[in-house]
Amino acid sequence: MSSQRVVVVMPAYNAARTLERTYRDIPHGVVDHVILVDDVSRDETVEVAQRLGLEVVIHVQNRGYGGNQKTCYLEALRAGADIVVMLHPDYQYDSTCIPQLIAPIVAGTCDMMLGSRLLRQPGQGGNPALAGGMPIWKYVANRFLTISENMVLGLRLSECHTGFRAYNRRLLETVPFLLNSDDFVFDSEMIAQAVLYGFRIGEIAVPTRYFEEASSVNFQRSVIYGLATLNVLRRTMLHRMGLRRYRQFSLQLGDVLSPHHSAAILGGRE
Repeated sequence: MSSQRVVVVMPAYNAARTLERTYRDIPHGVVDHVILVDDVSRDETVEVAQRLGLEVVIHVQNRGYGGNQKTCYLEALRAGADIVVMLHPDYQYDSTCIPQLIAPIVAGTCDMMLGSRLLRQPGQGGNPALAGGMPIWKYVANRFLTISENMVLGLRLSECHTGFRAYNRRLLETVPFLLNSDDFVFDSEMIAQAVLYGFRIGEIAVPTRYFEEASSVNFQRSVIYGLATLNVLRRTMLHRMGLRRYRQFSLQLGDVLSPHHSAAILGGRE
């Protein structure tokens, strides 16, 4: 598809039952390398990943969803990625859509792409998320938060809360994502940073699946996540108005890496 090196990263926790199906659907003629970061799973996630031949990075203690992604992106940059695709290994997102997801990044028209569960595909009727099994309460919360983020950040996205994303190298080398939360709100902080640092965000429609083995955040954790996302918007507004400066919206990744890691990750390619 292009000469750019495409690396898929999978932040994994107890994904043994769905990992192989997710991996098999990845279009390997487009993807150059796959890295799985295991966050102390209590099942056979690591064994399955090793059997499939994935590069596996194992956390010695659970670092949370955001902490897992931090390792994912550092390892992808270290591996020489030009484009990084973040894919949940729970088979909820259709990984066959990776070529369409990264196409605007390859073309140079976007720096960050989101695979939206809420965006209708051409000719599709009804609500794709609800048809795919998304609980109604989760759909309503998603729409409320996305509308709030669009208003504050000046975006026109159908969904800001997808676990299927792609970034170009320049964005990941710029935004200080290591200063973000180790929890689920990491995703919202990445979008806010992309906007504040002047990067271009796009989206495509992606089919989604909800089933017993697919990971899902419960109602209580969703409430905590929603409040944390609103707090990200509050900090963004204060930063934009100059009322308060936040390091995660001011520094660059190289500023928070040690000189040794900066040379190895930002300068080095395999």
